[in-house]
Amino acid sequence: MSAPRSAYVHIPFCHRRCFYCDFAVVPLGDRAGGESGPGSTSIATYLDQLLAEIALSPPGPPLATVYIGGGTPSLLTPAQISAVLQSLRRQFGVQQGAEITLEMDPASFDRSTLQALCRAGINRVSLGGQSFDDTVLESLGRRHRRHDLQQCALWLDQALFDGALRSWSLDLIRNLPAQTQSHWMAQLEQALAAKAPHLSIYDLAVEPGTVFAWRQRRGELPLPDDDQAAALMACTSERLERAGFCRYEISNYARPGHASRHNRVYWSGAGWWGFGLGATSAPWGERHARPRTREAYGEWLCQQHRQVDASLERTTAQALPLDDRLLVGLRRHEGVNLQDQALASGWSQSWCDRFLPGLEQRWEAALEQGLLLHEGARWRLTDPEGMALSNQVLVELVCWWETLPADVAGSPSP
Repeated sequence: MSAPRSAYVHIPFCHRRCFYCDFAVVPLGDRAGGESGPGSTSIATYLDQLLAEIALSPPGPPLATVYIGGGTPSLLTPAQISAVLQSLRRQFGVQQGAEITLEMDPASFDRSTLQALCRAGINRVSLGGQSFDDTVLESLGRRHRRHDLQQCALWLDQALFDGALRSWSLDLIRNLPAQTQSHWMAQLEQALAAKAPHLSIYDLAVEPGTVFAWRQRRGELPLPDDDQAAALMACTSERLERAGFCRYEISNYARPGHASRHNRVYWSGAGWWGFGLGATSAPWGERHARPRTREAYGEWLCQQHRQVDASLERTTAQALPLDDRLLVGLRRHEGVNLQDQALASGWSQSWCDRFLPGLEQRWEAALEQGLLLHEGARWRLTDPEGMALSNQVLVELVCWWETLPADVAGSPSP
């Protein structure tokens, strides 16, 4: 397996934990800041740990994509973001033309900060807008409001026009409590008016331990049912297609030339580096998650100076398992070639001939229902029907995988 050319860096700090969030984050309060605000000491300590972790990795080859996510990475100063990028350059190098993305919150930066981040090397921004409705934003626990989001969109659009940014993306959440189709379409129109060339649209998921989970147990979270959710997805695809967007993955839409190169790494089965608290790293085919608390992450990092984690050692390299390749590959617009993916995961041709027809047979019902298309050697979900009901297809994949002999499902062929 070739060495990774992509890196994810996790910055866990944020002003507050949103009511739907179960990420590995560390809320610091609304007045928190990178160098001198409340929480600045915690940020500085964490950055020392993060740079130490990056330095433990085997060097090279140069990175083609970098994604700094969170949390709210834009809580850090441009100088601190620059230090993270410099650490990656020292350890791996960053190739010319690399895509370097920073997640930003509308309540955490101004125009001068954006300009300084661009000078530090950021050339793509992922803006966590979530909604243009102030009442909805308050109900989500968000700190920003509609005016903030619109102002930030103007700055980003200007930076794109000026060439300081190559692209930017806007996040929205769909299937919110009591959301109607007319309300959602109004949100979508405002997103289009903001001129974001990339939209990431996520359906609300109620995760255990969140405020939303507590509200749901109390019967205070009237979510759209499955039919309503499918209708919202269908009208989303139709409207964005008319606006010139391609749905290149279940949750992601882009104008030509603006698809996220980094995100496609995850869905292609390629490896990547993951650094920081709670980050998942898969440089050599197997996923390894970092500890999710500051204390545990600090202890884990101390251990690396005695014995480096297997996730950093190339000697553990192995092909990504076929089920994993198919689960992520089916999220993409182009779908998957079953035989190519099987051979890439280490299967022999005889295993392909023997076992792949069983999966194809399980997917026949999805073909008949219009959820899947079989075009040449490729299988892909239809849009919007198949992507709306992708779990039906993925369940059949998991069931098929569980029927395989242990030596087939558990390791590459000899």
